[in-house]
Amino acid sequence: MPKEPPKRIALDHDDYHADHVGRTNDGHQYFLTTPFIPATKANDGREFIALYLFDKRGSLIEARIDDLGSRAGLDRDKARTLLTQRLAEIGPVSQERIEVSPFSLERFGTTFGLVLRPPDDMDSGWWVEVMPGNYMAFHEPWDSGEYDT
Repeated sequence: MPKEPPKRIALDHDDYHADHVGRTNDGHQYFLTTPFIPATKANDGREFIALYLFDKRGSLIEARIDDLGSRAGLDRDKARTLLTQRLAEIGPVSQERIEVSPFSLERFGTTFGLVLRPPDDMDSGWWVEVMPGNYMAFHEPWDSGEYDT
């Protein structure tokens, strides 16, 4: 029988996809990231900036998500400026481990968040995937702070 889904997962700061992970001066936890919809032959894909704010216990309290447009038409300078602006909006931060609850929400007709993926058979376990884009995937042990790409 599959185990229960995680109540919280740990995410450690790193220099890759978890570059903007930590705490604000008021103790909230944050994760600033760049989700995307991959380009296919049928569409140009999309780029986003997402700032997720969590309370001290790891529950989502706010999501600020910006649609940057198609992947092919991305203005990289504008994207960097907006990312810097979003980080400045939450004030001084420390880059450190966070422990947050999985969540999902809909924006721009797309599912965003740290989305639970149930086991697909009796031998596989739960996953938590950063969506859209599934560029970070977490699995047991949930307190490891590590992810697959």
